[in-house]
Amino acid sequence: MLAPERRTRTDLLVAATLVVTVLVAASVVWLRSDARGTTSITWDEPVSAPRVAGALPDALTEVWQAPSGATSVPVALGGTVATADANTVVGRDPLTGNERWRYERNRPLCAATGAWGSAISVYRDARGCGQVTALESDSGARGPQRTSDADEEIRLFEAGSHVIALGDTRLEMWRSDLVRTVEYGYVDAPVNPRAQPRSGCELLSADAGTSRLAVLEQCPNEPANRLTLLDPTPDDAQKPEQYASSVLPEAQTGAGARIVAVLGERTAVYMPPGPGGGPRIAVYDGSGALVDTHNLERVAGNGAAPATEQEGVLVWWTGLDTVGLSPEDFAPVWTVEDTLGTGAPMAGSLLLPVDDAVAAVDPASGNVRQRIPVDRDDAPQDVDVAVTGELVLEQRGDQVVALR
Repeated sequence: MLAPERRTRTDLLVAATLVVTVLVAASVVWLRSDARGTTSITWDEPVSAPRVAGALPDALTEVWQAPSGATSVPVALGGTVATADANTVVGRDPLTGNERWRYERNRPLCAATGAWGSAISVYRDARGCGQVTALESDSGARGPQRTSDADEEIRLFEAGSHVIALGDTRLEMWRSDLVRTVEYGYVDAPVNPRAQPRSGCELLSADAGTSRLAVLEQCPNEPANRLTLLDPTPDDAQKPEQYASSVLPEAQTGAGARIVAVLGERTAVYMPPGPGGGPRIAVYDGSGALVDTHNLERVAGNGAAPATEQEGVLVWWTGLDTVGLSPEDFAPVWTVEDTLGTGAPMAGSLLLPVDDAVAAVDPASGNVRQRIPVDRDDAPQDVDVAVTGELVLEQRGDQVVALR
C-alpha cells in the first residue's frame, strides 16, 4: 500500500506565494483598467418623448443651462438631452435639466454627438481620440463600444446612416453598432501595407451619402485641394475603394473650400472667390466630373458642418449666412444673412439663431415669419439650435441653454 501524500512546509510556502502573486497581478490589472476609472449611473424609470410643438412661441426664456464643451450642437434624443463636458456625459430631463443618468471616465472627452437614439461619446487615450461608447438615451446604459487609433482632436457628425469621425490626418465611418466601415488617411502600423491610396495629406472636410463618401484634402506638393470620392461601405474597411480622386483646378480652390453636401452620387463643394470667379458651389458627379456650378450671394465664413436636410430643403450654415439649397441640384433657393449658427425645424418653420433672437423662417422661401426675442447676454458669437418638443436648445460655446 502506498503511503498517503503529505504536504510539506515547502509545498505550503509555494502555494502561498502563487496565491499572493495572482492577487498582486489582479490588483495591478484592476488599478490600471478602464473599468476602475469608469462610473456609470443609469436611469430605470420611464422616459416620455416630449409633445411636438403645434405652434411657435411668442417669446423664449431660459429654463436651465449646463456645461457641454464636448458637443458642437445640442444633443436632443427623444425625452433626453445629453450634455458632455470634461470627462462626463449626462442625460438630463429636457424640461428641468435635472440629471437622470451619468457616464464618467478618468479620461478626457474629445467629442460627443447624438445618433441612432444614443449619445455617442469619444474619449482620448494614448492612441488619440479613439475610445468610443454608445449610451442609450433613455437609460444611459452602455451599448456598442470600439477602440482604434485616431487624431488628438476630431469632429463628429452624422452622415446618413453613419457617423463620421474626422481628424486632420485620419477619418473613420461607423455604422450603428459602431463597426467601422471606412478607415482613410494616416494609419499607424497598418495591417494591410499600402492599402491607403495616399499619405501625408491634411483632411479638410468630409460628408457622405448612400453611394459616396467625399473627402476634401490637401496633399504635399499639390497646388490645390484634392477631391476624393470613396465607397462608404467597401468590402474591407481597411482598404478604401476609390471611385475618383483628382486635384481641383487651382483657380477654383483656396483657403476655405469644403464639402457642402453629398446626395446619392453627387457632391457639392464650396469654392471661395479667386481667379476662377466669385463664391460658388461646384457640383461633381460620381466619377468626379464637374457637372454644374451655382453662384452664391456672399462669401462663406468658417462654418465646418455640412448641410442637413430639413423640411424638404438642404440647410447650410456658411459661417456667416444660412442658405437653403435644392436637394435636386444643390442650387441656392434662398439666403438668410447674418445668422449665428445651424438651425432646426419647429412647427413647420426653421428656427435660425440671429442677434438677440431666433428667426422663424419659411423653409420654402426663406422669408422670416417671426422674430422670437432671446436674451443671450455676453454669449459667444456662434450659436447652434436644436429643438425637442416645445423646448428650444442653444449651444453657446461650451454651454447648452434650454429656452421655453
